[in-house]
Amino acid sequence: MSTALPPAAPAPGAPLLVGFSGGLDSTVLLHWLASNPAIRATGLRALHVHHGLQAGADVWAAHCQQVCDAWDIGLQTVRVQVHNHGQGPEAAARQARRQAFAKTLQPGQWLALAHHQDDQAETFLLRALRGSGSDGLAAMQVFSQLGPHRLWRPLLDQPRSALHAYARQHELRWVDDPSNDSSAFDRNFLRQQVLPLLQQRWPQAAAALALSAQRSGQDSALLLQRDQQLLDQLVAAGSADHLPVTALLTLEQTQRARLLRRWLQQRHAPPLPGHLHQALDAQVLSAGRDRQASIGWSAGWQLRRWRDALYLLPPLPSPAADWQALWDGHQPLPLPDGSHWRLQGAAGFSRPLRVSLRRGGERLRLPGREHHTALKDCLQQLSVPPWQRPWLPLLWDGDELLAVGTLLRAQGFAPPLVVNGATLQQLPDAPVASSTD
Repeated sequence: MSTALPPAAPAPGAPLLVGFSGGLDSTVLLHWLASNPAIRATGLRALHVHHGLQAGADVWAAHCQQVCDAWDIGLQTVRVQVHNHGQGPEAAARQARRQAFAKTLQPGQWLALAHHQDDQAETFLLRALRGSGSDGLAAMQVFSQLGPHRLWRPLLDQPRSALHAYARQHELRWVDDPSNDSSAFDRNFLRQQVLPLLQQRWPQAAAALALSAQRSGQDSALLLQRDQQLLDQLVAAGSADHLPVTALLTLEQTQRARLLRRWLQQRHAPPLPGHLHQALDAQVLSAGRDRQASIGWSAGWQLRRWRDALYLLPPLPSPAADWQALWDGHQPLPLPDGSHWRLQGAAGFSRPLRVSLRRGGERLRLPGREHHTALKDCLQQLSVPPWQRPWLPLLWDGDELLAVGTLLRAQGFAPPLVVNGATLQQLPDAPVASSTD
């Protein structure tokens, strides 16, 4: 393996953050990148994730710091807590690393990881043994995404033997994780026992498996393009947070499952376990319009049917029914769901008003009406899902209801309380203090 960069190197101007464990693979990658002046010129840094799972974890972190000091590369060490929620220690540690990478990466910065051809073969076998389709069998890609960031695996077509040869040629030093010797872990079992046995009969087994992963990736890309076109049509017929049930039920089950996986991914929701796709079809999509059938998974995420729509609900605690605040409208008001209210087009109210959450039984007098209307009836007419109603902020002047979120304004929301044209905005991000806009 030469020290020349592969043809698919990042374009100049893309700084790199290298995942650096201190092991053979990441040591080779970091040295290989550091040997290229163009990479250094655009920015090269390393990140060591300290899992704290091994007795020598502090020694490994110190080794990484020494290596980076010697090569004049900035290093950041991030300590993480590995929480095993039933997915196994390997998956839990991998998730902790990915979270550390995502939090550390800066805008425009690429993440470089040292996965190689043998890693790809192992991943392909693991996915195949779990019954994965083409998406899973595609395993790892040279270029992919980690949230908004680009992820680059420049060594993915290189066998492990080539990395060993490079390390010997450059007299590199690295640390060995003793957990890599334990065949109790699935990947280690494949690496130590299965792949060597396959290679006795088929010497190019790792390369062939990696090629199968590549071809699965090509097939997956074509399917993904079709899935996205269909999803765009369904989102246009519904909304970003829900899909029309009738349209979903016209799809063949396999295509519906693929489309839902894509939708959940775009909404930053965890994947729906395979066995729950059948439960979704039988218990939720086939439920009557008057039922709020739902399934839950992964720490509180839900898919819930209401009327003719399938909604995605992120984990959210129950609202505090007794929450209230006084608000003069001069500054944004933080709300219990993490959003904030802002008064647009006015400096503030003529007097402080009370804000609360919905408790039930409220009534308001809509503009142009002589009598009060039950808020429940208004929300039903507006097709507000029942689980969203307890979070709606209500604006009161004494006992008179003036506004409901950004959905309704009562007759009293008018001069002299507020200037003509003033509106309420409910924004999801952290507010920027200002009196007018």
